[in-house]
Parts: sequence; C-alpha cells; structure tokens
Amino acid sequence: MTQTDSAGYPLSGANDHSLAAFEQAAHELRCLVDDPLATTDRALAAAPEMTMAHVLRAWLHLLGTEPAGIAVARECVAAARQLPGTERERWHTQAAGLVADGRWRDGARALEDLSAAYPLDALALQAGHQVDFFTGDSRLLRDRVARVLPAWSRSVPGYHAVLGMHAFGLEETGDYAQAERQGRLCVELQPRDGWGWHAVTHVMEMRNAPRDGIAWLEPTSAVWSKGSFFAVHNWWHLALFHLELDHLDEVLRLYDRSIGGPGSGVVLDMIDQSALLWRLHLRGVDVGARWAALADRWAPIAGAGNYAFNDLHAMMAFAAAGREHEQRQLLDAQRAAMAADGDNADFTREVGHAATRAVQAFAGGDFGESVRLLRPIRSYAHRFGGSHAQRDVIDLTLIEAASRNGDRALHTALVHERAARRPATTPASSRHATTG
Repeated sequence: MTQTDSAGYPLSGANDHSLAAFEQAAHELRCLVDDPLATTDRALAAAPEMTMAHVLRAWLHLLGTEPAGIAVARECVAAARQLPGTERERWHTQAAGLVADGRWRDGARALEDLSAAYPLDALALQAGHQVDFFTGDSRLLRDRVARVLPAWSRSVPGYHAVLGMHAFGLEETGDYAQAERQGRLCVELQPRDGWGWHAVTHVMEMRNAPRDGIAWLEPTSAVWSKGSFFAVHNWWHLALFHLELDHLDEVLRLYDRSIGGPGSGVVLDMIDQSALLWRLHLRGVDVGARWAALADRWAPIAGAGNYAFNDLHAMMAFAAAGREHEQRQLLDAQRAAMAADGDNADFTREVGHAATRAVQAFAGGDFGESVRLLRPIRSYAHRFGGSHAQRDVIDLTLIEAASRNGDRALHTALVHERAARRPATTPASSRHATTG
C-alpha cells in the first residue's frame, strides 16, 4: 500500500517506520528545533528508496547556505532522480537541484508552481519561503503563502508554520498589524515555532519598539530557545532591542552567553555574531578578543564565495580583526563569483562586492571610500537577500562613515531621514547618528 504524508500526498518508497521519521523531521524543520537531519537519516535508514527523504535531506543542506552543504545536496538530488517519484516529488527534486546549482530564482519559480498545484505541501512552502528570503524577494515572501492560505486550516498539521511564514512576509512588506496577528496565532498554536516568534519580533523591530520587543522575547526565552537551532537569531534580536536602549552591558552579556560566546561555527549564527559586533564597533565599543575568535570561525570558508550576504558578514570579522590574508581571499572569491554563472554573480555584482569593500574601508579608516561605495547600493540592497532588520547595518555604517569623514551635510540629512523612520530611537542609542 502506498504511504501518504499528513497532507494526503503519496510518498514513493516509504514504509511505516520511514513515514513516522519523515513526518517528525518535517515537523522539526517547520519549528526549527531539534535535529531534523538526524531524523531524516533515520527515515532513510528505514527506507533507502524513499524519494522525499532524499529531497528533504537536500533542502536541509541548502537552506543554511553552508558551502559544504552544496555538494551533499547535489548527491541527495542525484539519488532522488534515480528513484521512482510522483509529479510532486519530481518537482521538488528539480527545484532542489536548481538551488544546488546556484539558480536560486529558477528554483523559487519551480517551487511556486509546485505550491500552486499542491497547496498543502508545507515543505515546498518553507523551502520557497527561505529561498525568497535569500534572494530578497519580499513580495513573494508574503504572496507565496497567501496563495495557499485558503486551502489550510487548524485541522491540517503544520498550519502554525504557514501562519508564521505569512506573518514574516507581511512584516517584510510593511503590514505590521496583520503580521503581528498572524505571528501571535502561530505561536499560540505551536509555542516551539521559532519562525513565528521571529516574525512578531521583526514587527517590533520595524516599529522601533524595543521595550515591546524585550517584553515579547525575554520572559518567554525558555519556550522559544528550547532545542531550537534558530535560537541564536532570536537572541540577536533581543540584543538589538537592548542596544537600541543603550544597554551595552546586557548586549555583551547576551553575546557571550547565547550568541557568539558558545562558539557556533554555523554560518547563519556567525552572521548574527558579526552583525552584532559590527553595530558595537560603529559605536566605538571595544569588544576585546571577540573579533579574533569570530574571525577564526569564519576563516575556513573565507574563499567560499557562494553567497554575497555571507561574504559581507565575514568581512566584518576579518577587517575588524585585522586579518589581511582572509580579506584578500574573500575579495578574490567574490571576483570569481562575479565571473561565474548563477544568481550569486548578480547578488555580488549588484550589492555584495561594494558592501563588502565598504566594510573593509571603514575598518581601515577610509571613511570617504566607505561612503562612496555604500551610497549607490543602499536603495536596492534587498537584491542580495536578508531582511530589512539585517540590511539596516548598511545604513548604520553609512551614517557613521559620513560622520567620521566630516561630511556634515550628508550626515545631518541621513540622521533626519532615520529619525523620521525611527522616532522612538533615544539619543543614547543613536549616538552614532547625532555626532559629527
């Protein structure tokens, strides 16, 4: 008898044991908790010819943007192609293969078509949602999910995750009220859904409401951080709220306890580590040996050149720590990426290379060059991925570079621009934007 998943879709090559493990892994991925890769491996041990287990394993190696994950994902895709598969499974295999080959936008389009035909496929939605995030497609972050919402209800397993994804897409397109409603409902239905907590957190960040953000995350941290491989990012957001209020001791405490101090070398965690230390660097805060330790963690992939958004954050560590060899490696890898095929050539050429060089220039004291490089790209920086909250570091760097370069007219204009958008920012937390 053909096995079916919780949405009623057939699963080629599955048996009772592999189905149970696959469903558990899919749940773990939706919530961003525990170890979905190990659980997927259990599914494959029980049924080596389960096509969707190979596909899920591919997605797990792609959605972290880890350089080493690309080769593993390609192996998973090759294995899935050799096995029997339904139309839906073939679509998944095609999409994962496209992303593994660096064709992010084509992969996203294949997942769009898959979701239109199979609206209850939560994995297709989640993979597509993450690819939209990596390509900076804020409209599709919202609309990919909105298209299938009428097919979902509380009775369908995974509904909480669909709400959480929709909430984040709504936030990234400026519908903060509806985003907060959807995000709160998500975590009410499933308190371990880290993406739902994250979506509401973004609403508070974009509303410039740091006290609300602290009240949202701090008392509930034992819930959203338990067993979560996404916890570092939500801790990062909590640290940003404290930074906005000029609670510098608390920011460093959070970094040392939960963000960078544990020493995670996971790329997505290192992005948060760099992003927080760089914001402190812009304020002139001495973070001691933290930069050197972080640069050590980034060093093994200095020459990867697989995703420009990662490159920017790696350069923060290399430049602040004075690691000249790794800086050269990274820029060489970017030049190679711009000459290659794949969407990362565009990400790097349009935004990433200039942003990365601007960070290097700032760390080296060439503030005029940093201003020159950042001004042309800031209005379309979404093209190399990330969220509004993450890309805010570009504006923060530009403001401080203008100040240190003695460009009073530009600096004043940028400060006024920021104050119009973030009126609740206190003078203490915007010191970088009120001097010069």
